[in-house]
Amino acid sequence: MGYVISTANMKGGVGKTTLTVNLATCLAKSGKRVLVLDLDTQISATLSLMSPIDFAKLRKNRRTLRYLIDDIVKSSNKAKLTIEEIIQQNVSNLPRLDLLPGDIDLYDEFVVSQMLHEQAVNLGENNFETIWNRFERVLLGKILEPIRADYDFILLDCAPGYNLLTRSALATSNYYILPAKPEPLSVVGIQLLERRIAQLKESHEHEEKIDISMLGIVFTMSNNNILTGRYYKQVINRVYQDYGAQKICQTQIPVDVNVAKAVDSFMPVVLNNPQSAGSKAFLQLTQELLQKL
Repeated sequence: MGYVISTANMKGGVGKTTLTVNLATCLAKSGKRVLVLDLDTQISATLSLMSPIDFAKLRKNRRTLRYLIDDIVKSSNKAKLTIEEIIQQNVSNLPRLDLLPGDIDLYDEFVVSQMLHEQAVNLGENNFETIWNRFERVLLGKILEPIRADYDFILLDCAPGYNLLTRSALATSNYYILPAKPEPLSVVGIQLLERRIAQLKESHEHEEKIDISMLGIVFTMSNNNILTGRYYKQVINRVYQDYGAQKICQTQIPVDVNVAKAVDSFMPVVLNNPQSAGSKAFLQLTQELLQKL
């Protein structure tokens, strides 16, 4: 059974999706079987690997993550598609790179709360928090169970913040990668996520232990400009002091306009422009993370 790895930060705009899809692509190019799971309602990972027209067709045919969540949250009279039928294989025309498309509307929190309340009543469970914790722990695990052994890597692209799906992603992952920009608010996002993960582990300590470790902090959008480079280094040094060199990836992802241009082609930059500085950095980072594993 392969690795399940979440990409997460409490702060948005730090390059989570760009890191996820390019890391997945580099792994697939090296011969690994890889699945990307889009957990963000902005569907950035999905639209980095397919066109909006193709996504619209999938959504119309109920072939997104939303309908797998629906199957767990509420019973449906409609014929259910399996996860194997929803996964899009060989996206960006790259063998071994698969995608479980996200959705702009993944779940209704009210419906989830209602379902869990009814479950608590039926089980005679007075502590609603116990029921909620159990649900968030197994939600994505249940969805991935039929195909988990089919992949060397399953990469979960989490939304900013700390919603139900992010908690479930962390609960079911072996590792997490923490992308961050070399700026104070992004660093605060690291600290907040670390605190949340500690709380998540604590809230589940009476059940099966959550066994997740940080694979590494990755600095993205780094800039060697004379005016900003010195300040960025000060911020990065602070993170080194707080977390130690072992937890920080040596490879930094530079600012590269080719990364943004690649999104217009609905393709990761490592495929769209493999000779660019960004592509070379993602390839080097992939080798570093594999070495860590």
